[in-house]
Amino acid sequence: MVADVVLMRPGRPAEWPDAGLDVAALRDGGWRPVPFRQFLLKVHSRCNLACDYCYVYEMADQSWRSRPLTMSRQVVARTARRIHEHVVAHSLDEVRIIFHGGEPLLAGRDFFASAVQTLRGGIAENCAVEFGMQTNGVLLDEDVLEVLLRHRIRVGVSLDGGPLANDRHRRYASGKGSYERVVAGLRLLQQERYAPLFTGLLCTIDLANDPVATYEELLAFHPPSVDFLLPHGNWSAPPPRRTEDPEQTPYADWLIPIFDRWYAAPRRETGVRFFEEIINLVLGGRSHVESIGLTAVNLIVVEADGTLEQVDSLKAAFDGAPATGLSVLADTFDAALEYPSVVARQIGADALCATCRQCPIGNICGGGLYPHRYRSGTGFLNPSVYCADLLALIGHVRERVQADIEKLGRR
Repeated sequence: MVADVVLMRPGRPAEWPDAGLDVAALRDGGWRPVPFRQFLLKVHSRCNLACDYCYVYEMADQSWRSRPLTMSRQVVARTARRIHEHVVAHSLDEVRIIFHGGEPLLAGRDFFASAVQTLRGGIAENCAVEFGMQTNGVLLDEDVLEVLLRHRIRVGVSLDGGPLANDRHRRYASGKGSYERVVAGLRLLQQERYAPLFTGLLCTIDLANDPVATYEELLAFHPPSVDFLLPHGNWSAPPPRRTEDPEQTPYADWLIPIFDRWYAAPRRETGVRFFEEIINLVLGGRSHVESIGLTAVNLIVVEADGTLEQVDSLKAAFDGAPATGLSVLADTFDAALEYPSVVARQIGADALCATCRQCPIGNICGGGLYPHRYRSGTGFLNPSVYCADLLALIGHVRERVQADIEKLGRR
């Protein structure tokens, strides 16, 4: 399809989907957008760590430099109003609001008490509102946790393994590692009073770390779930050790031993979201995350100044990649549903390149995470830069699952 409106970015030629995706034609053909149910609020635009792989501060998009430090009360109130409008327009019975940053806890305890009151009070009473937060964990103490407990804000923490593994990248600007401070916060989260707040650990993969040892280091904190994150990169700015050689699968080689250790455990030790979603898809189900499968994305980002952006990992692609030109101060969330890159992340197989459409696991892989498909000149109409790794990992998981199903059938 050829777009009848090309959205130009200053200094850049238009690439797919800004050029080449005709949203009007999709609508004429019967496609309808999926409303947003997840609203990620960037409540603080700076961070107290200086992680060297951070897509917000260390990669192509540098828009954080012009953002206010903290989201204002006005922006919070207008966000509540816009969510309410969206809930009413689409008859939504539940939404999720995630506090993010930078480091969200830099906004201060009083901010969250006020923000939750404004957001809960501003959204239709017949819509359940769930609150979550992703934090680096270094500011978690009993005073903070009491506020989070009082306002029912659940917490995910970023940790990359043991002291050496974590502190290789997750450091303060001074070079000091963050592990000890994060662990202190995690020990509090393990206490009976605060345990209901803990949603799990997010770990960015570092091929220099032993995979099973990393998994077991994380497991020691008894997380309800663990999510392993492929380092953000693309064909024009590849992640570490990811080349165009399809015979090389370093990330699958790292993840497969963890899968085997996790899958063969005599009892369920924790959830591993990436593995669980692959199994869901292998068994004919649907994915609940953007990183795998063809499920329509239903998340939108509100920056500290109220601007609306797409998934913020797009910051790894090029300067301005997540931008929509919209703001809660002037625009509805429905306006963002018309934006080509949002549409591309909602139309499933229709957003895949020819290679992915012809692939035997294309419906499981789903092209991988959308930001990982970018190549300068063609935009996002490409396989994932992790294509070879995804093919190897999914193939391994499918073989293990199918073998167990066959065993059950012979009983």
